[in-house]
Amino acid sequence: MTRPRKYSQQWTGSIALIAALWAGMYAPTSLAQGAADDYPSKPVSVTVPSEGNGIEGDLRPIFQSIQQATGKTFIIEPRAGAAGTIGANYVAKARPDGYSLLAPNTSFTISAAMYPELPYDTIKDFIPVTLLGKKAYLLLVNAATPYKTTREYLAYARAHPGELNFATAGPGGTIHLPGALLHSLTGTSVTFVHYKAASQRIVDLVAGRADVSVGTYATTLGNIRAGKLRALGVTTSRRIAVMPDVPTIEEQGVPGYEYTAWNGVLAPARTPPAIVTKLNAWLVQAIKDPAVSKKLEADGTIMVGSSSDEFRHYIATDIERWRKLIRDTGIKVGGE
Repeated sequence: MTRPRKYSQQWTGSIALIAALWAGMYAPTSLAQGAADDYPSKPVSVTVPSEGNGIEGDLRPIFQSIQQATGKTFIIEPRAGAAGTIGANYVAKARPDGYSLLAPNTSFTISAAMYPELPYDTIKDFIPVTLLGKKAYLLLVNAATPYKTTREYLAYARAHPGELNFATAGPGGTIHLPGALLHSLTGTSVTFVHYKAASQRIVDLVAGRADVSVGTYATTLGNIRAGKLRALGVTTSRRIAVMPDVPTIEEQGVPGYEYTAWNGVLAPARTPPAIVTKLNAWLVQAIKDPAVSKKLEADGTIMVGSSSDEFRHYIATDIERWRKLIRDTGIKVGGE
């Protein structure tokens, strides 16, 4: 009974320390607001460092809304590879003038926890602008399986340790870790099967060659509607508007469980605070645009629009959570 409490105190302390250091390094200075008056006077590059999860498709309506409201130009530029670290490193080394932005997803914090040495410092080399939204994943099984809920699935996994095959898109990636987190929190055991082609895992799940996996609403809806797959639960902390009858995993007996494919915007460290504030205001306003929010929520996204400080704390918390999971499970290899 004392061990979880001891770890929780250490974890909370680590998060507080990271957030405090970050806030101290990037606290607003006496820089005049006038530094942002003419910004941007040329197109702004928004680097997308990771593939998958419809990241570019989610970003385009947001920046189109900003362009319509301000007349400013934002160019979305994919720069994927090495679990998102290539694009992140590119922006980390860019001039901190607001013209090079990073639009990472969950791989950003996973890589920080997974890799002991990166070509950039996840905390020191970036300043958060805003957390845009959190995209839900679904816990999926073949529709022919007997379990109808997450509770029933976990009960079976507990009674048959290692028997079920959990299909992922690679060790340490954004499909593996939500499964590893679920089974770590519940003390259950499955066999993780890592596919080189992410789409093949769904093919095998539909065919019954794999037992369980996770996927986004948008990429699995067709098979769910066709009665080939069953969604046992959503990975977000609250239910999603497009599947209101599917309960969260947390409310099915797994306290503290949450996994989201979040999207956000970061700027290089030392970007003038006035520019960060301006970008934050534009982005938050854009996701409140009914045309934007309706489109993204239809794909299972929960819109957020946080402050810079809130996003800073979210990133610090996410890094520490993955570090703990990696230590507890011995995961060693990262991937997207």
